[in-house]
Amino acid sequence: MLQLNFRSISEKLPGDKWLDLFNTHWPAYKAWFQSKGAVNHPDLKTCIANLERYMPEMMPTYHRLCNLTDNDPIAARFLTGFQPPAYISGCSQAVWEQTPMLVRNYDYHPHLSEGTLMQSAWNGTKVIATGDCLSGVVDGMNEHGLVASLTFGGRKVVGKGFGIPFILRYVLEFCSNVEEGVRALCRIPSHMAYNVMLLDKTSSFKMVQLSPDHAPVITDMPVSTNHQSKIDWPEHAKFSKTVEREKFLLEQLAMPQQNSHGIADAFLQSPLFNRRYNDGFGTIYTAVYKPLEGSVELRWPEQTLHQSFADFKEVTINITYTEKIQVPLPVYNEPAYAEVSTPASYEDANYWVDYGKSWANGNHSQLAGQVAKTIVDSLGLADKIDINKLVEKFTTDDKCRGQIPWEMLADVWANIGNYYKNEN
Repeated sequence: MLQLNFRSISEKLPGDKWLDLFNTHWPAYKAWFQSKGAVNHPDLKTCIANLERYMPEMMPTYHRLCNLTDNDPIAARFLTGFQPPAYISGCSQAVWEQTPMLVRNYDYHPHLSEGTLMQSAWNGTKVIATGDCLSGVVDGMNEHGLVASLTFGGRKVVGKGFGIPFILRYVLEFCSNVEEGVRALCRIPSHMAYNVMLLDKTSSFKMVQLSPDHAPVITDMPVSTNHQSKIDWPEHAKFSKTVEREKFLLEQLAMPQQNSHGIADAFLQSPLFNRRYNDGFGTIYTAVYKPLEGSVELRWPEQTLHQSFADFKEVTINITYTEKIQVPLPVYNEPAYAEVSTPASYEDANYWVDYGKSWANGNHSQLAGQVAKTIVDSLGLADKIDINKLVEKFTTDDKCRGQIPWEMLADVWANIGNYYKNEN
């Protein structure tokens, strides 16, 4: 059983309340940032230059945040949002057009969530958003009625660009409709693959597939889970049930007599609502954004938090997460699409679940070798890399702090090529 104090904070400009948030979460972020070697790669000067190039309007806010942290150089590097370490979340989302509404589940580990819904006006536009990375957001809405939300794109590629929470913050601060949001997303590079859903109060919406290795793909898809045009990472697809969730959502939208309440309630059902918290894949909250009303609901099976621009209350609620279902929920058991095939070597191993459990129990390296071996074999390097040395490199105490199985796997995958070069 895990618990999270979910806070609602209202502060027009970053000040004492933001600083309290920073002081609460910065030690963990700093340890994670340092453990991945990201502090000076690239250096602060390069990161600031990229922030000025791609999001110049954010510079006054950036300097304000740095001043609040006494210009700590590591915090200054982190707060640029440029070229962060690789990280992976889950998530599902859907748009309901009739009375514009965006619903999403945020899937992650409760202990790695900031658990903060903040109302602000950092750059003159009111924004209500769920925070991440101290100045970024994973979903939110502005007073113009623009809603933005993300899901992981299900690809291993890592490139040059900004962390997606920082990009979404920019979109909500400076865009007023879907068209403007799409232009911003197409202009600012993302360092990993993500699906961003945009919706405004006219019911206009777009789903934009971002990736560092190709141009953004703009679609009219009303749902997204954790893949893009095709399954690029079958092991991750199997673990996260991304195709099953997408199919479930599309069928929910197509149901006769469906309405906005039915769509929102579906996100509290399996396969959308996940309880694999110890595996790093549990639903932290369901968010329901209604741009015409300027309101958002954060929902859990046992309670709901209502907030709006007209009536935003600063409250803290305690959420308890358990892998046991307290009230039986409808279960969707439709099989996955045929193209989600898993290599034979994965059929019986169930690496993701076993590895997540070993991680939760503190056995960081027990199955890391098995995962690393699979990666090495897939890259044709089985005879060229010492698995034991590789596991030791990525499971030292300083490397493990703040990570969950998906993040460590992303770390190994992103760095295995460099490791091979350095060893040879």
